[in-house]
Amino acid sequence: IDAIGPDALRFRSSKSLRISDQDWNLLPQPETPLEISITNDSAIVKNGSIRAEIRAAHGRITYLNDRDEVLLKEAFHQHHLHFARQFHSRGSDHFELKVTFEAEKDEHLYGMGQYPNDCLDLKGTVLELAQKNTQISVPFLLSSKGYGFIWNNPAVGRAELSLTHTSFYAEYARQIDYVIFAGDTPAELVEHYSDLTGKSPKMPKYATGFWQSKLRYYSQEDLMSVAREYKRRNLPISVIVADFYHWASTGDWRFIADLWPDPAGMVQELEEMGIKLLVSVWPTLSEESENYDEFIKNNYTIRPELGNNLFHNANNDITYVDVTHPEARKALWSKLKKNYFDNGVRMFWMDEAEPEIEPLQYENIRYYLGNGLEVSSIYPFYAAQLLY
Repeated sequence: IDAIGPDALRFRSSKSLRISDQDWNLLPQPETPLEISITNDSAIVKNGSIRAEIRAAHGRITYLNDRDEVLLKEAFHQHHLHFARQFHSRGSDHFELKVTFEAEKDEHLYGMGQYPNDCLDLKGTVLELAQKNTQISVPFLLSSKGYGFIWNNPAVGRAELSLTHTSFYAEYARQIDYVIFAGDTPAELVEHYSDLTGKSPKMPKYATGFWQSKLRYYSQEDLMSVAREYKRRNLPISVIVADFYHWASTGDWRFIADLWPDPAGMVQELEEMGIKLLVSVWPTLSEESENYDEFIKNNYTIRPELGNNLFHNANNDITYVDVTHPEARKALWSKLKKNYFDNGVRMFWMDEAEPEIEPLQYENIRYYLGNGLEVSSIYPFYAAQLLY
């Protein structure tokens, strides 16, 4: 149990011989000293407005705020010690794991990203922890009891927010890893969350206007005729979108020369009309792409445990750039810079980041970590979205 900035505690637990220092998407925080007191039957770890009480008899942890109100308590059963933390070996230092807390029926739970379940209060739901089209998994839970909870594990899993228990489960991870902090209002909790994970930059003024998007513009002339008509009619427009398949093959990351003959001139004319061009970019490669051989040769794509590396069909069979690989990121940006940025494009829509893999077998995916390791069965595009 560590302090992670003011008024927050980070809990990590593993059956392996070491605790990983990987922060995933937690930002560096100012050093904060812990207050630790130990007695014969318990230990208390305190950081500002939150403290953890650990019972010596069975290691059960209870979190309380500075008003001595219980925020969250590990589940416990006297016939199954350490019921709250479950580990099942998946080889090496990875585990299928689960942490379970007691639940109170009058507690209301919010957050967790965007799920198409029509539930504002998530109490009573079970949520898959994975990205999909229309499903955006952001494992931050906000409780009516006055705490925020971050499940800090980029692994496929689920959150069980039932009437009888609250559990977080990961199919393949090194350790249980979460952050908890107290707050008097939802606004305080959200602000604290953004301090821990990052704040959105202020939106530029031009982006607050009207965006014109269509599925899709076939050519430069097609797009420009729409933009010119907006200006002819004196209608306000700030952004126009060049959506997918403005490329010849997926993974070319450039406009089709015959249909989009002058990207720099197009951007310049749009700028003179006060319009920004937004370009859709997919992190995907088809075998027909001019960049496929380079990316395959250098292991810049995600790789399967079994079968070939073509995970999805979108006009062509495609694979995905492994943007957890630092050299793959550099290679991808070099293409985007040459074909878009150097032609004046400053807005990129990083689409297809779910990713759409068919069949959706996460355990078949292998990807690269920045420390040089390759890891399979862990959800790759949680880290990938750091690029986006």
